[in-house]
Amino acid sequence: MRILTPAQRLVGRITHSVQFHMQKVPLTGLLYSGFLMATLTYASEQDSHQWLEQVQDEAALAWVKQRNAETTENLAQSAEFRELQETIRAILDTKDRIPAVAKLGAHYYNFWQDENHERGILRRTSPEEYRKSEPVWETVLDLDQLGADESESWVWKGSTTLAPTYDRSLFELSRGGSDASVVREYDLSARVFVPDGFVLSEAKSDVAWLDRNAILVATDFGHDSLTDSGYPRSVKHWSRGQQLEQAEALFTAAKADVGAFVFSYQTKDYHRAGIVHAIDFFNSDTYLLVDQSLVHIEKPTHTTASFFRNWLLLEPKEDWQLNGTIFSAGSLLVVDLERYLQGERDLHTLFEPTRTRSLIGFSQTRNFLLLNILENVQSRIEAHQYVLDKWHAHTFNDGTKFETISVRGVDAIENDEYFITREGFLTPPTLAIGHISKPGDEVLKQESHAFANENLDVTQHWATSLDGTQIPYFQVAPKHLDQAKPTLLYGYGGFEISLIPDYQKVVGSAWLEPGGVYVVANIRGGGEFGPAWHRAALKDKRHKAYEDFIAVAEDLIARNVTTPQLLGTMGGSNGGLLVGNMYTQRPDLFGAVVSNVPLLDMQRYHKLLAGASWMAEFGDPDKPAEWEFLKRYSPYHNVAPNIDYPALLVTTSTADDRVHPGHARKFVARMLEYNKDVAYFENLEGGHAGAADNGQRALMLALEYRFLWETLASKPHSSRID
Repeated sequence: MRILTPAQRLVGRITHSVQFHMQKVPLTGLLYSGFLMATLTYASEQDSHQWLEQVQDEAALAWVKQRNAETTENLAQSAEFRELQETIRAILDTKDRIPAVAKLGAHYYNFWQDENHERGILRRTSPEEYRKSEPVWETVLDLDQLGADESESWVWKGSTTLAPTYDRSLFELSRGGSDASVVREYDLSARVFVPDGFVLSEAKSDVAWLDRNAILVATDFGHDSLTDSGYPRSVKHWSRGQQLEQAEALFTAAKADVGAFVFSYQTKDYHRAGIVHAIDFFNSDTYLLVDQSLVHIEKPTHTTASFFRNWLLLEPKEDWQLNGTIFSAGSLLVVDLERYLQGERDLHTLFEPTRTRSLIGFSQTRNFLLLNILENVQSRIEAHQYVLDKWHAHTFNDGTKFETISVRGVDAIENDEYFITREGFLTPPTLAIGHISKPGDEVLKQESHAFANENLDVTQHWATSLDGTQIPYFQVAPKHLDQAKPTLLYGYGGFEISLIPDYQKVVGSAWLEPGGVYVVANIRGGGEFGPAWHRAALKDKRHKAYEDFIAVAEDLIARNVTTPQLLGTMGGSNGGLLVGNMYTQRPDLFGAVVSNVPLLDMQRYHKLLAGASWMAEFGDPDKPAEWEFLKRYSPYHNVAPNIDYPALLVTTSTADDRVHPGHARKFVARMLEYNKDVAYFENLEGGHAGAADNGQRALMLALEYRFLWETLASKPHSSRID
């Protein structure tokens, strides 16, 4: 099991896949700089729209409903919109999807949503049955039925299952899709909630099994038990039959820390459990629970720890000098755990990054570590095994050009089988199963093409950023691109998250088939080239990510792929902040902007919900020196009534308890105050994912793509940037 870092735990991706745990996106820089400095207006400290931060306030919700009505009236009444919405809904509901599974004991488990299961079902089947084209599934839990029975709007958030019996699980159920969830113990054999089982009230909890009758729990224990970020401060040992207040306290983090989290790792021979103390988003301490006592794993706080059999795995995010040896940031190091705890430091490097090569994840089988690697943002796989006192590397076939391959162990307790997935921008996913000691893989599932791709081509290009750094980007476009086209530029650029080729059915159907070009920018702040690529855009260097994105946009225009009037951009969460900065810093460069669940007020972000946990990424606006650079990329403070801005659509969710909907509300209110072309839609459910079911997702996506197409494809165009 790999222990998730605070960043991996708390950022997450906007996905809707199962997470059933075993135990657990030329012009000169002078033009850019001049425009930026001319538009840094910095709104006054007085925030006239702060009342919109009151999420459930009657007046604020009335404002939301009025904006929603205006947007649906303008965008959602045409036959074209209804056709697009129906197309997207059919894509989301199609049964021609690979059911993502996790093997727990004798079963493959899958969480599934379609037109008959709006909120979804947790279901299971056997490995043999799964091989069939139409497996027979057994329903374990029907969320629609549960919600109807209990008069609750339940959304599935995942579970933590007891190993190696796999008969008990701690289910996480969210009201409306928020991060906060109710935890309830479930009997997987009897398919019922356990009477008098472990139950936690709604909170951002974290749980891990110790044994059948005890768990580690981090939750809201009452007064002063949460950090400033809204996550648990304390971890307790909770035994079956105890009241929660009787549970034994093990650890308490400082209120200014991000929080305290728990883990459990178990194989037939080893069981590790303990606590991750998240000091900030990228620094943490790890403690093992040994005989009811905590043992601190001594390491730099920038280095994450996880376990593989008798081994301790360490991942430094900064260069680590140890006994005269420098271990590079982004390496994967391995050492015998017991020897390490006794003071030995004979670390072995399993993976060392280069300027173009990075590790984006790893998994394990019973005897092998499986490494997912990027080389110039293209996939490679390695397997490593310890045999005869030495680590040996086994190679897989690399992915084909612009194809993402990923590998993960099927059952880390029982065998050396692995699942391997292949997909690309134009290649639907294929899932195969293999065994490391046997040649060849067996294809289990393959999705059909969801959109016409015969006349499309994928290419990789490099743009030169303001400081000379080469920035890669992927382009999906007609093979014979003889004129500028409506182009959608997507990016993220934060939290060491990598954007890699994947098959996006909605993008293909809603954007590529009608004739658009789709571009994914691998800007700094992401993880495409490891921790150094991420650190290059932290805090006062955040502008580097925005300069990179602008460089890609300018390169597209210089190559006559598009024009400013034809160029749109989209991003969500931190990507919403990215495109918010495109809107304020370079309004001349884009014809349309879509900002989803965004951060936009960087003066108050740390006071809103989980915002305090991101100060290691962005900075602390309460410190004058850090506000000096933060205000330069706070979109809310850099808009002015006398600037011509592109058309803007902002979407969010009332139930988002990660990025506060106040960011989106206030920004739109200010732009409406300036009489700008801005549309807004706030889904009442969905949390940070923006939607709770496929019906809501189809509506939101149709609004976004219809807005982009109507804005970009229906105007006269010029290649000139004013």
